[in-house]
Amino acid sequence: MAQFFIDRPVFAWVIAIMIAIAGLIAIPQLPVSRFPTIAPPSVSIYASYPGATPQVINDSVTSLIEREISGAKNILYFDSSADSSGSTNITVTFKPGTDPELAQVDVQNRLKAVEPRLPEPVRRGGLSVESASSGFLMIVSLKSKDGSIDALSLDDYLVRNIAPELKRVAGVGRVQSFGSEAAMRIWIDPTRLLAHSISMAEVTQAIQLQNIQVAPGRLGDAPTVPGQKVSVPLNVSGQLQSAEEFADVILRSNPDGSRLTLGDIARIEVGAQSSGFDILDGGKPATAAAIQVTPGANAVNTSSGVRARLSELALTMPEGIDYAISYDTAPFVKVSIQKVAQTLVEAMVLVFLIMLLFLQNIRYTLIPAIVAPIALLGTFAVMLAIGYSINVLTMFGMVLAIGIIVDDAIVVVENVERLMAKEGLSPREATRKAMGEISSAVIGITLVLTAVFLPMGFASGSVGAIYRQFTVSMAVSILFSAFLALSLTPALCATLLKPVDRDHHQRKGVFGRFNRGFDRLTQRYTGWIAGLVQKTGRVMLVYLTILGAVAYGYVTLATAFVPEEDQGSFMTSFTLPAEATAERTRDVVDLFEKHVRTRPDIVNNLTIMGFGFSGSGPNTAMSFTTMKDWDQRSTNVDEELNAAAQAMAAANEGEIFSLKPPAIEELGTTSGFSLRLQDRANHGEKALAAAAAQITELASQSKLLSDVRVDGLPSGPSVTLEIDRQKAAAFGVAYSTISDTLSGAVGSTYVNDFPHDGRLQQVIIQAEPASRMQVDDVLNLHVRSDSGKMVRLSEIVTPKWSTIPLQVARYNGYPSTSLSGAAAKGVSSGKAMDELERLALKLPKGFAVEWTGESLQERQSGAQAPILMVFSFLIVFLVLAALYESWSVPLSVMLVVPLGVIGAVIAVHLRGLENDVFFKVGLITLIGLSAKNAVLIVEFARKRHMDGQGLAEAVVEAARLRLRPIVMTSLAFTLGVVPLVIASGASSETQNAIGTGLFGGMISGTVLAVIFVPVFYVAVTGLTRRTNRPQMLCDES
Repeated sequence: MAQFFIDRPVFAWVIAIMIAIAGLIAIPQLPVSRFPTIAPPSVSIYASYPGATPQVINDSVTSLIEREISGAKNILYFDSSADSSGSTNITVTFKPGTDPELAQVDVQNRLKAVEPRLPEPVRRGGLSVESASSGFLMIVSLKSKDGSIDALSLDDYLVRNIAPELKRVAGVGRVQSFGSEAAMRIWIDPTRLLAHSISMAEVTQAIQLQNIQVAPGRLGDAPTVPGQKVSVPLNVSGQLQSAEEFADVILRSNPDGSRLTLGDIARIEVGAQSSGFDILDGGKPATAAAIQVTPGANAVNTSSGVRARLSELALTMPEGIDYAISYDTAPFVKVSIQKVAQTLVEAMVLVFLIMLLFLQNIRYTLIPAIVAPIALLGTFAVMLAIGYSINVLTMFGMVLAIGIIVDDAIVVVENVERLMAKEGLSPREATRKAMGEISSAVIGITLVLTAVFLPMGFASGSVGAIYRQFTVSMAVSILFSAFLALSLTPALCATLLKPVDRDHHQRKGVFGRFNRGFDRLTQRYTGWIAGLVQKTGRVMLVYLTILGAVAYGYVTLATAFVPEEDQGSFMTSFTLPAEATAERTRDVVDLFEKHVRTRPDIVNNLTIMGFGFSGSGPNTAMSFTTMKDWDQRSTNVDEELNAAAQAMAAANEGEIFSLKPPAIEELGTTSGFSLRLQDRANHGEKALAAAAAQITELASQSKLLSDVRVDGLPSGPSVTLEIDRQKAAAFGVAYSTISDTLSGAVGSTYVNDFPHDGRLQQVIIQAEPASRMQVDDVLNLHVRSDSGKMVRLSEIVTPKWSTIPLQVARYNGYPSTSLSGAAAKGVSSGKAMDELERLALKLPKGFAVEWTGESLQERQSGAQAPILMVFSFLIVFLVLAALYESWSVPLSVMLVVPLGVIGAVIAVHLRGLENDVFFKVGLITLIGLSAKNAVLIVEFARKRHMDGQGLAEAVVEAARLRLRPIVMTSLAFTLGVVPLVIASGASSETQNAIGTGLFGGMISGTVLAVIFVPVFYVAVTGLTRRTNRPQMLCDES
């Protein structure tokens, strides 16, 4: 193949140009994201049962839905939560690889079967089924510029005009509006009801009968009578449209002609449909909507789409309304990609400087400089073809591939240059001979490096998704590199290079000093090797010591899934005692708002009162704080978290936690670990709460854990109304009448709809706030008996104070409590998770813990890593065995692998980093690179040995000849990862994680490999001979 392209350089150029053009076309079309689709797809079901307790919602709504959907295909796990706001949320997570759209259709079809069994208010409110990630991509807020527009108008405008438009943006899975649309609110005065002997049920019935849609048909419609010439539609204003019209609803007409209207017993206004949330944006009142992306959607594209749509909508917004993006995670994605792209450029520059130092000729350096970008451009083209994106992982793969890509070109160029200098051949003839010598080595190295990444592609779950990104970007880059090394590189060598003299290395200046120094090093090195190959036993003992150190170092490494990063923002969760009102919550939030205003590096803070990722209610709040760009601030997120924790220590009540966003947005809502404590033996709610308290108490005493807490709403006081059914029957009061009265007065009753500004909105009945603040207010309500008399509720109802859960959660169908926390400072997440599992064993029988979200993926990643390592090792061994038709050659090559691992482990220990997914990718890369260096020596030694040279002489000669290219290619790769090692600012944590291990591993792998590989080859070959000699003697006899 190489000979073909040496004679046809133009053809080689044409192929290279076509590859480059394909890459240039692909780059603008490739989507940009921070991570690929890593999280398993999930579908969320939302339902609302106004006024119901969490337990009632759980029993009558959640459990029915769970039972039905548990049979859906490919379910990984499902969890649910019902809280005191009257809402329930069931999230079904499917196995990786499941089509999210088909999963959503399957869930919707199953809901149809259970819908008739759900309570009437739930059915009327409707079930919402959406496929969206759990965290928020961004939060959009609306404010009044001058205070001229009231909160209700802002809320209504957001729900009517903004949210539906944003839902249609590509990639948006859910728009969670924290504003409330308008509704016709009918505030009933119970004392007037009693004075006029009217019940709540009668009021509801009157509105239902007088606020209806009428379809009267047409006058003169077919079939007509002869002579009918005109047909016109009839119109009846059946639906009421204003507060005044509702006030005229007739409740009772008396014989004397007088009548009782709704306006006589109620205050009627257009108000907010619900009042669960309050928004503070920069400390000022606002309304907001959170954007959640669909699984697999591109965050950067979705964010750009939302911003573009808002810019268009801003042109038609009413005067006085202003919008803002108060929180956005997408900028971090862009900055991360830019930083990695910058690292890629820095790596290329450093690699070419190393090549210039060793090759000392611009023409020689130019050849790899031409080949490397073409290989990368080809990789971009393949990525587009197979549906990958430009993300941190694929870009890291390319940064790592840079050093490998130029390796092939360097090996070719260096060999051509050596033959021209040594044998005085012309560039074309030298290239022909060089390619004859090293084509098999190039193919061997390529197969080894490609094979080492193959097992990574077979990993399952989120880990597999991460590994596949590296696998494809690196393997494709390497394959392009090998193809170009056998086509374009020899063509360039034959045409670009000029003949050289034998003494061309005798230069002056920097290059001359470098050459003389390297020659002296080579002579010493050759002497060392000649001595070491005579002492294979002692060297192998040293090797065994290194093996022990590798094993110990690896086992003692702290473990994690992916590094936590400074993403330029953080979240703060507020949970007050169960009985706390919004007013008390606001007092605590104001303390945080005051603190934020004193921090110069914080740009904005948006607080949503009444909302929490773990449960909603008046005693909860969530703040989303955005910091300045990385280069414009003096503090990092960790420092801001500490400052916030110190400031909030002054709060007189509540649990307040400031947390980083999750490392991978799709795998949770905050950083740290998350798990579920399950009551599998059905011990009951009190026993579950006691078990949760026990494990958090044990965790607080552990030095390995910090901030372990129960997520969700605490149990709180409640008034249980016990109805005396015998008394109710004696008074002639129906149970349904009591239910309707309580639902309408204390809760609220959705009666029907009315047209308002071109949209149907709800009509809601509820008692005046002043008449439902105390228990006595409820007992003073009256219900109508069968005889028409009004009966006071206190006659048939007894109130009892008790404590009930304000949130009921389930995980995989079992009652559960959500727990989360973090590792103590300096402790890895893996050790922290092990510690928590150990503590869970102390719980009473029947309780169990299950990891979820990112923690579940971390557990799976830790279990798969050793298998992948062994598999990669085995694949490389088998490929080498097939290439060299020998078992001894691959064995002598593979013995070098631990020599790279020891450096990686030491480097990671020294920097205090962790054994995470990125470190494991680095280790697997090291397997291939270590083997590559060994292949270069073993290949030459084997050829010389087969040509008749003695074993020791052949090995020493091969080591001497290959030292320069090995040092050059290894230095090129090592300096290529230096920008990753020293990275700072945005995305530096992941860059450090992957670069540190590789840097240390390449240094130890190169230094130790050039010393140990010759010894390995001599030892293994000698051992093979001794093993085979008895066999040969037997054959002869």
